[in-house]
Amino acid sequence: MLLHPWLSPLYTSLRAHADPANAGPMQAYMKDNFPFLGIKTTERRALLKEHIALHGPPPLEELPAIARSAFAVPEREVHQVAVDLLMKHARKLGPGHLPLVEELITTKSWWDSVDALAIHVAGVILKRHPKEVPAWNRRWVTAKHMWLYRTAIIIQNRWKGDTDRALLFANIERHAGHKDFFIRKAIGWALRELGASDPAAVKAFVAAHHLSPLSVREALRKL
Repeated sequence: MLLHPWLSPLYTSLRAHADPANAGPMQAYMKDNFPFLGIKTTERRALLKEHIALHGPPPLEELPAIARSAFAVPEREVHQVAVDLLMKHARKLGPGHLPLVEELITTKSWWDSVDALAIHVAGVILKRHPKEVPAWNRRWVTAKHMWLYRTAIIIQNRWKGDTDRALLFANIERHAGHKDFFIRKAIGWALRELGASDPAAVKAFVAAHHLSPLSVREALRKL
């Protein structure tokens, strides 16, 4: 496997710190979707920090290639390294990076990578470039891909009072009848986040719409 030169020594370091005792439970928690090295989040991020201290930060222009290289290996911790790097540099990224974010959301998809990329990368980019929101939201909310539906619903989860309520509510209405657990959970989660700054709007929306019990429970859990 040919890894990006910046990533290669980090991959070697991660493999050297593999812990089979942790790997089994971590893999089971993720429903056996991916093999794990058995490196927990705190240690993984410490190893990344050490790598950056030794080799310098990744050049911004190389981030897409590094991220794709990371997602090409099987172990989940390496995918998570790519997500961490993109989160760390999200404020330096622009709309031109959104195709990459979409690519990674739809590559080896599961809630851990999807949620981080949606909220802490795409969400950060779009909040800084609001004119881009309608086109990307329309692309994702109408896509034939469940994880892009989830992305459209949760992308404003850290926007607080700046949340576009009309957009969020329209996205939820479009997928309110979806049968998948992750969409129903996302609906409740997005409403709960909005409820922190506008509880009245959330209560009114829930009262006026037929949502799944899971969505309602999640939406009102802190209200």
